[in-house]
Amino acid sequence: MTFDAKRFLQSLTDRPGVYQMLGGAGAVLYVGKAKNLRKRVASYFRASGLAPKTAALVQKIASVEVTVTQSELEALILEQNLIKQYRPPFNILFRDDKSYPYLFLSDRDTFPRLAMHRGVKRAQGSYFGPYPNALAVRETLTFLKKTFRVRQCEDSVFKHRSRPCLQYQIGRCTAPCVAYIAAEEYARDVHHTRLFLEGKSHELMRELQHAMERASAQLAFEQAAALRDQIAALRRIQAEQVIEAGSGDIDVIGVASGGERACVHVLYIRRGRMLGSRSFYPAVPPESEPGEVLAEFISHHYLESGVAVDIPRELLITAAIEEEDLLEAALTEAAGRNVAIKGNIRGTRARWVETAQRTAEQNLAGHLAASRNTRQRMEALAAVLELPEPPQRLECFDISHSSGEATVASCVVFNGEGPLKSQYRRFNIDGVAPGDDYAAMEQALVRRYKRLQQGEGALPDVLFVDGGRGQLAVAERVLAELGVVGVLAVGVAKGTARKPGLETLLISVGGSAREVVADPRSLLLIQQIRDEAHRFAITGHRGRRERRRRASTLEGIPGVGPKRRRELLRHFGGLGSVEQASVADLVKVPGIDRKVAEAIYSALHSG
Repeated sequence: MTFDAKRFLQSLTDRPGVYQMLGGAGAVLYVGKAKNLRKRVASYFRASGLAPKTAALVQKIASVEVTVTQSELEALILEQNLIKQYRPPFNILFRDDKSYPYLFLSDRDTFPRLAMHRGVKRAQGSYFGPYPNALAVRETLTFLKKTFRVRQCEDSVFKHRSRPCLQYQIGRCTAPCVAYIAAEEYARDVHHTRLFLEGKSHELMRELQHAMERASAQLAFEQAAALRDQIAALRRIQAEQVIEAGSGDIDVIGVASGGERACVHVLYIRRGRMLGSRSFYPAVPPESEPGEVLAEFISHHYLESGVAVDIPRELLITAAIEEEDLLEAALTEAAGRNVAIKGNIRGTRARWVETAQRTAEQNLAGHLAASRNTRQRMEALAAVLELPEPPQRLECFDISHSSGEATVASCVVFNGEGPLKSQYRRFNIDGVAPGDDYAAMEQALVRRYKRLQQGEGALPDVLFVDGGRGQLAVAERVLAELGVVGVLAVGVAKGTARKPGLETLLISVGGSAREVVADPRSLLLIQQIRDEAHRFAITGHRGRRERRRRASTLEGIPGVGPKRRRELLRHFGGLGSVEQASVADLVKVPGIDRKVAEAIYSALHSG
């Protein structure tokens, strides 16, 4: 049925709002906003002059739905919410990502802690950032640990130490946990750390130089040498960074597009220091203009998060965008202060813009080349596995444990462009015999494919399991029992030599496993996905094992919550002394009555 645009436009309002263009099956094809709905929607149905992308969209429209809003700004926010909900194919789509990391410096403690932080900012203290990724945070933490030696350990570790840790031994901490440094001296190191993070480099350098001169005059040569080393370290890091005069909070955004993929590259500058950069690769409709990509990126990146502190005071852009004033107003309202979007920059900032633009172009070229390479490997894999067409989605499972301890299964996902890390999953395996990889694989597959059968995700075309005939038989059985069809299970056996490049592929034919010889291109793809599954499983296993080993034996005892555990450790000085205490000793702890004391004693001595 052809959409009657003329009749629809006759009753359409002139007010601002959002329009959704729907296909024949009711699927949302495109979401847009408008200051005047009638004029904006009418522009799609002109007799001539439509861009190829718009013409392709119009041919698929079966109906249009509109939502009237009070203002154009309200329409902008609603548009982003609907794009995130429906992910229409004719909109520019950015993947959701985890929150950006910050550096956190506690304020309330006598000996404040410096650490990386993600998520809601509940703790009392100062937050510095956002940083583009965890690597940039860790590099800054490493520099500060070497230079000012402010502690970075967890509070639970700090409060229960009786001797300095290795960080003190290698000169990365001053051991405030055992009072090896006075509170006044530690406060000075915290003050210098804060100056550095606030971008007050000149003030910090001046203070350190004066302190070095005073130490030299007082013949405190060791202290003077330490201050000299701090000054030298600061000068080195300043030489590596581009410094903004004053205390600018700026994001510099470059954009390049080609085919159905674009690259948006952002330089993050906070308090005059460049914290790092990050590239985004949105899927875009063909022939999307750079300004259109930029406008969608700014709306998605800064307005969806709802975190005002993430919005800088200025955005420097490399292409002109429509409705710049509207975006500025939306950013200003979200941040609670003025936010400016600027183009046609000169001077030092022009070099930043040029750097962002050049990097976006280079990264897009590399990304497209990698995507083409992956697609070629997918085609080779289809030939090896005798599939009618290249697979669109691959999954691979692996199991990791240490002698049966803390078993974790991983599931990684690849598509035609490479890994889809946002869709990776881990499964903590419980209730199986230690070291029983077959049972662990079965549990992970059942949990995964039950969810997929219930519509929680897409089924893969090919399922790889890291292992031989046994693991393949488990995968085939699980798929059959769950009624999963259309998924080819493939075992990746390491072979007798257990060396990369000598793997054997096994597929099930008529209930028995048949070996398949892979060509080099498809084998490289299989190795990549298998190694990624192995890495992801090992990372999860190590984390689970460490959490278990850090867990107190007091946890899980009925009636013993965090407060009572804290009182027990404070009273006895450590877990070892708690384990040696009698019921009579335990009763002496504030908040512990005889019933709870007996429960604690029984739990600690039941083994």
